Amino acid sequence: MKRVLILFLLPAILISCRESSKPVPIINYTVTNIFPHDTTLFTEGLVVYNGELFESTGSPEEFPHAESLIGKIDLATGKMDIKVKLDKAKYFGEGIVFLKDKLYLLTYKNKMGFIYDAKSFKQIDVFSYSNPEGWGLTTDGINLIMSDGTHKLTFLNADNLQPQKILNVTENGNLVEKLNELEFIKGYIYANVWTTNNIVKIDPLNGNILGKLDLNALSLDAKYKNIGSEVLNGIAYDSSADKIYITGKFWPNIYQIEFPH
Repeated sequence: MKRVLILFLLPAILISCRESSKPVPIINYTVTNIFPHDTTLFTEGLVVYNGELFESTGSPEEFPHAESLIGKIDLATGKMDIKVKLDKAKYFGEGIVFLKDKLYLLTYKNKMGFIYDAKSFKQIDVFSYSNPEGWGLTTDGINLIMSDGTHKLTFLNADNLQPQKILNVTENGNLVEKLNELEFIKGYIYANVWTTNNIVKIDPLNGNILGKLDLNALSLDAKYKNIGSEVLNGIAYDSSADKIYITGKFWPNIYQIEFPH
């Protein structure tokens, strides 16, 4: 009887293993528009607020011309209307998000963020976090969601900015590291994966990666137009117009793309 039971279970176990190791589906996309982008901007965050596109940038030492800024992007020209400028001797700007008439900004290694009034862009507060680094930032409309360059996404209570939960992001059971710029689109978290040209679709309930956009073609296009272009980093969703924008560090263009979401 035991021998029969083992033989019966073995095919089921093998089928289960094969199913769990299936490649993550590739999400097909189309480019619907191309806009200019300032090639001096080392993109760290990209977000749409009240129908307008905002970008935050960092200032790596190896690129002395780069500044840590937040500004509104003119899609017609690609130029930034600067709203916030950090002292780059002290701070490296990272991801941004708007929530409840406030603008939140992470910094890279200071373990702190800044809070600004969303209309005047005047600083109104600061907050701290225990994550070793700050990378990307988005919101589900209730919490702030931040990445820190690892496989973890930290959900912060918007009222007191204390961690509510930590989500481990996995692909077929394997932890996915270097999660970077984030965007929340129709119930799912989309994340750039640093050093790649991929954006992954994440289930916020369990951290499973459900799909992947391969944007290598756009990265090659950016590199062809501007040899100084760095990696893909930046995804923004205009929920009112159902438009999605992506760009990268020092890229010459912002691309409007469409994909099932």
